[in-house]
Amino acid sequence: MNDNIAKKNTRLNKVSMPAEIIMHFILILFCLFCIVPFIFVIIISFTAEESIRQIGFSFIPNKLSLQSYYYAFAMGGQLWQSYFNSFFVTIVGTALSVFICILYSYALFRKDFKYRRFFTFFSFFTMLFGGGLIPTIVVMRQLLGLYDNYAALIVPLLVNPFNFIVMRTFFQSTVPTEIIESAQIDGSGEYGTLFKIIIPISKPGIATIALLNAIAYWNEWFIPMVLLAPNSKGLFTLQYMLYRMQAQVDFLARNAGNLGAEAATLIQNMPQQSLRMTLVVFVVLPIACAYPFFQQFIISGLTIGSVKE
Repeated sequence: MNDNIAKKNTRLNKVSMPAEIIMHFILILFCLFCIVPFIFVIIISFTAEESIRQIGFSFIPNKLSLQSYYYAFAMGGQLWQSYFNSFFVTIVGTALSVFICILYSYALFRKDFKYRRFFTFFSFFTMLFGGGLIPTIVVMRQLLGLYDNYAALIVPLLVNPFNFIVMRTFFQSTVPTEIIESAQIDGSGEYGTLFKIIIPISKPGIATIALLNAIAYWNEWFIPMVLLAPNSKGLFTLQYMLYRMQAQVDFLARNAGNLGAEAATLIQNMPQQSLRMTLVVFVVLPIACAYPFFQQFIISGLTIGSVKE
């Protein structure tokens, strides 16, 4: 009887060669759908503007050009200062937001925490209702003094209720309560249990939250627009600086007819379309290089809870 069941399970789990070829083809096709658009963006960033006007966007342009990169690098020190600001805000903001997320989520995870229900509702309520854009800006600028400084770029994104829920769920599915009870019996305090026992076994969840926060900080451009002074170029992040650069190019292109014939000719030769793709390369490349460092933790986190003991 057991042999028949084993043979049946083996037959069900066996994948034929044609099915395996089809699965590999589908996976390769899916990978191409993910990679090809970014390759296309890189090609367009090296495409001459006149080639784009003639044949549009193409994998095989008529003419290649570095004009868009020259235009971007012409900003000199401002570009590298913006890169530094983005890296600084992303690293510091991610570290602080992950730390806050761990502390808050661990409190929600502990069933013996007296105010667990209240703080769970408190965090969930802020996901459904907000104070609005204008009151938020007034509170940030006038009440908290978050204007034209690094704190204005970091503090608004420190607390994310969605990450609290994700991290609390990760603790519930990963951390056995017996470990905490054993640590308490051995005389470990709350902070000792958290930092020496819980955090080391929760690296996949922490890495996932860190990646989400890093992407949020890296891609943010609206907060610098409303909480930085217009002439405060020393604090511009990369995304906001590139947004202003593209806005200036678009403004000049729309008003080329009012600036004289010579100025209009220069503006028409500006890399409007290729510059957009160049800016995408500048923004996406660093975060794409950072993803492999989180990948091993994220993949290991996917298998947690998949085996029933």
